[in-house]
This record gives sequence, C-alpha cells and structure tokens, in this order.
Amino acid sequence: MASSFAVTGPAGPAASPESAFVRLWLGFATARVGVAVALLILLLGAGLAGTPPVSGWLVGLCGTYLAATLAVRLLARPGRPGAAFDPQWVSSIGVDLLVFACLQFVQAGGIYYAPLFAVPVLMASVLGSTSLALGTAAAVALLLLAEAWVLALQSPGDMAQRFVQGGLTGIGFFALAFLAHQLALRLEREEAAARRSRKLALMQVQVNQLVIDALAEGVLVVDPAGEVQAANPAARDLLGAPAGEQPLHLSDDPAWAPLAGMAGRTFDSRQPQLADLALEQAGAPARHMYARTRLAAAGEWPSDSLCVIFLQDLREMEARLRTEKLAAMGRMSTAVAHEIRNPLAAISQANELLEEELHDPAQRQLSALVRQNAQRLSQIVEEILDVARVQHQPIDPAQARLNLDPAVAAHCRDWATQNRAGQRLALVLAASPQQPVDFAPHHLRRILVNLLDNALRHASAAPDAIQVATTGAAQPTLTVWSDGPALEPAVERHLFEPFFSSDSRSSGLGLYICRELCGRHGARIGYRRGPAPGGDRRAGNAFFVAFRTSGTAGAHPPFAKIAV
Repeated sequence: MASSFAVTGPAGPAASPESAFVRLWLGFATARVGVAVALLILLLGAGLAGTPPVSGWLVGLCGTYLAATLAVRLLARPGRPGAAFDPQWVSSIGVDLLVFACLQFVQAGGIYYAPLFAVPVLMASVLGSTSLALGTAAAVALLLLAEAWVLALQSPGDMAQRFVQGGLTGIGFFALAFLAHQLALRLEREEAAARRSRKLALMQVQVNQLVIDALAEGVLVVDPAGEVQAANPAARDLLGAPAGEQPLHLSDDPAWAPLAGMAGRTFDSRQPQLADLALEQAGAPARHMYARTRLAAAGEWPSDSLCVIFLQDLREMEARLRTEKLAAMGRMSTAVAHEIRNPLAAISQANELLEEELHDPAQRQLSALVRQNAQRLSQIVEEILDVARVQHQPIDPAQARLNLDPAVAAHCRDWATQNRAGQRLALVLAASPQQPVDFAPHHLRRILVNLLDNALRHASAAPDAIQVATTGAAQPTLTVWSDGPALEPAVERHLFEPFFSSDSRSSGLGLYICRELCGRHGARIGYRRGPAPGGDRRAGNAFFVAFRTSGTAGAHPPFAKIAV
C-alpha cells in the first residue's frame, strides 16, 4: 500500500482540513520556509563577516529558494490523499535537493549542510509513495557519495574516510525514509478507519435522532447536574416547555421537581426508577404522566453517566388501553350478537305460540315476562349490530343535507306520540332556514331519539321537563335538555364510551353511536350542565350537537316555544 498526498493549486480538489496529512503538509511547508530563512540569514551573516567569503550567487540562490517555498506555502493547497503528489516532486522535493546539494558541494560559509537533506527525505516518505520515498533517499545518498568523490579528488588522502562517511549518512537516510514511510502508512490506515467510524457514528446519531423525534413517547436525556442534554418534541410538549433547541434544566420550572428527584435517585442507586407523576404548573391543569428511567453509563465515573427518562401521558395511555379493550370487546360482542339473534327469534316465536294456548293469568304473566325480556335482548343485539353498521354504512352527500328545524320538529312529534310525552316535551327552535346543515336525515333521527330516550329516563314528570332547542348562530346547534339530577364526575368522563352506562337496563351503546354518527358528518357532540334553553333558570343536563354547514348563515328569529 502506498501512502501519497496531492498538493494542488486553488482550483484543485481540497482535502479535509481535519486530516492528519493536511497538518503534516502544512508543517513541512512551514519548515521549508523556516529553513530558507535560516539559510539566507546565515549566508548574509557570513558574507558580512567576510570569513570565509560568500559568493553573491549563493545568496541569490537562497533568496530564490525562500521565494519558492513561500509561494508553495501560500498558494498551493493540500489535496486528497493519492498518488498525485509524485508529480509535485520537482516543485518541492526536487528544489530542496538542488539547493541543498549546491550548498553542500560549495560548502558556503564553512557550514556542513548534509543534515538538511532530512527535510526532503521526510517529506517524500510521509507524503509520497513508496518509490518516491526510496528514490529520494537514493538520490541523497548518491549526492553525498558524489560530494565525497569530488573532495577525494581534491584531497586523495582522506578518500576512504569521506566515502565511509557519505555511505553511512546515505544508509541513515534510507532507514529514515523506510521508518517514516511505514509510520505514514499506519497513520493513513488509522485515519481511514477513523473516518469510516465517524461516518457510521454520525449516521447512527442521525437515525437515532429521527427515531426519537418521531416517538409519541417523551424522551429526556439528563446529566447528573440536571442539565437536559436532549429532549424530543413529545417530551417538550409533555413538560410544557417551548419547542426548539432552547436548552433546558430540570430546575428551570418547580413543576419539574419530581423528574429531577427521579433522575437523582437513578444516579444514586444506579437502578431504573418507575413512578406516576403529576406536574402541577401555575395557571394550568396538572399533567399526569407515567415516567421510567434508565441509566446510560458512558464511563467508570458517575459523572460520565446520563439518565434517560421516558415519559407517557397517563390519559393517552388509558385512552389507548380503553380503545384496545373496547375494540376487542366490540368484535366479540358483534360475533355473540349474531349468534344470539337466531335463538332469540326462535324463543320469541315459541313464546307467542305458547301464549295463545295459555288461559291461567299467572302463566300468561310469566309469558309476558318472557316476551319483555326477549324484546329487551333483541334491542341490545340491534344496538350492538348498529355499531358495525354505523362504521361501515356509506353516506350519500346528495342526501346528507337538511333544514334543521322542520326535521327536528317532525322527529320530536313522532317520538312524543310514541312515548306519550307531549306535556313533558317543549321545542325551542330558532335555526335559520337559509342555513342547512350537512347531516343525513335518518342519522339525525337516530341521534335525536337516543338523546330523548336518555332524557325521558332521567327527567321528572313536570311540564317542559324535556326541552329540545336549535340555534342558528355561526354554527347551528341542536340541544336536548332535561331537568334530571347532575351526573357524577366518574360517569361524565365516560359518557360517550361504548358499553358504559349508569343504568343496568342499558347496553351503553346509544351515546357511543351518536358520537360515531356525528364524527362521520363532521359534527361534534358534547355534554354540559346548565339552565334550560327556554329561558327559565332550572339547572339540568344538556346534550348538544354542533353541526357543519355548507351555506351562509342568515338572519334567524328569536327563541319561541312550540307546543308538541
């Protein structure tokens, strides 16, 4: 393997400024300038002293050499490692050999210049190829032997000593070239391996950062001093911290003290920690989260370790678990409902046939009880199957638009007639006829009947105990109000979840189906405790549906009670 290094002009390819070979090239280029300055100063000093006299052309040679080294140092740029340095031999190493050889042959100023040949030999060995390194050492050895032969001609008595001195010096330069070149080869291999490792490490860091940023789970990396070294967007959102790269410290907010305590216990015990935390910030509701820690030991000393904190919103966790459980329960319930439907129909039909033959009042009462419970089971089965129908039933956009007040009035009158609740129901309709809502009529009927059935179950027997109101403001709204008692907070939190009901006789699917239907039409359903929409101050339970509209809101009349 050959080590080489290209030196190019400003337009050539440049090497990385962090490369060791760049630093070596700069060191050699600077050293050549220093040698040129030293030679010029020595020769000028020797020329001024006059002993021995120095020829002016040697001073000019050193000045030219200084200009050449400065030009290389200032204008040339190190290139990428490769065999491209060999052609630069003439402009750098060749110039050095020529100048040093001239000075050595002339012995200007009575100075021995042979040690200066170490500069071009080292430069060729470190930056050039193997052939360039050995060739430069061979050239120096030949120059020294030639110089010994010239001196031997002048003084034949010292011939052997001069040849031995030149040969030993040449051998020394060969050894220096070989060792320096081997060290350069090893440096090149290690630098290439380090470059590959650094590239892989940077790639791994970028991948890890992308994965962590995409996690729905919050991730904090904390040092023993409480400084947050890294935090993904989910963690900043859970902590209520500003987004971006702004540095965080767990002591910045008193609400983060529980997290700082967990991190401290992790560093002290060197064991993972688990806890449910409530971060209470001023002017905001408490943030309930599940936190777990892991210790990332980067060294033997505790100060080298980092604590990784994983944060999850407890509400989201509970909602996800409920969704998974409800999905599994829904699939099972749908399958069971299909299996129950046929036997239930057979039971109802057999009971009807049996009831025709019964004359004893006690037996007819038992038959009526069977009929009522079979009807109740049939209704529950239909509600369970309705969930699947709602999720898969397509909506025709051409039919999913209606005027709210006429549709609500018609459905309420039908419901009141069927349930004999005309005196207890009042309508307060004020939606604009110029503002139709995007909703399928049969879906509106199902929602209205479900809400009215719930209101009838909990309302009193007083007149106007149930009120249905519409408004025609910026967003048309339907409200079903009843004067029933206030809901418990535990019940209110789960109102629209499937299979949840405070009444043992209900399947708990009515409000869930209402929510699904509203979601399919872009509407929103909710609950609030407040006064009746008719104007009196009675407190009651109000379920409201805020509709989506396609038209422009127009003028609408004030509230007016309509008899049913």
